[in-house]
Amino acid sequence: MRRWANALIALHLTPGEWTFGFDNAKTRAGLCNYTRRRITVSRHLASRYEDDEIHQVLLHEVAHAMAGNAAGHGPRWRAVAASIGYEGKRLHDGAIADDLAPWVGTCPAGHRHFRYRKPARPMSCGRCSRRFAAAYLIDWRKRDVAAARRTAATAAR
Repeated sequence: MRRWANALIALHLTPGEWTFGFDNAKTRAGLCNYTRRRITVSRHLASRYEDDEIHQVLLHEVAHAMAGNAAGHGPRWRAVAASIGYEGKRLHDGAIADDLAPWVGTCPAGHRHFRYRKPARPMSCGRCSRRFAAAYLIDWRKRDVAAARRTAATAAR
């Protein structure tokens, strides 16, 4: 993956100016940091994705770098993204690293929810009701995420 990223940076950006790395994100696939001029990909999620999906994440972030900070996910970004071969959507909807979430919640209907921080207030299930409803309160339980599991999940390609 590092080769792909560096090749895309060399092709579309200034290589000495922009760099690539991995980060520890668990719910987002990639990030374009304009201040540091650095594109990062989640090491947790990269190990779970197919090569084509990772390539699309890289294209998404390179398109952000090319379009500029003000472009967001608007028309300029979409045009740049399409011009370099990005085929995905505005946001990634793939898997998250839910096996690393220490907080697991279950609603009365059995829907599971994952959080990386302790929920600060009562929450109800968004799949059961679009608004907060006490009938669909999520019951949160803390689980131990073993260090070995975290280490295995961070093994980046």
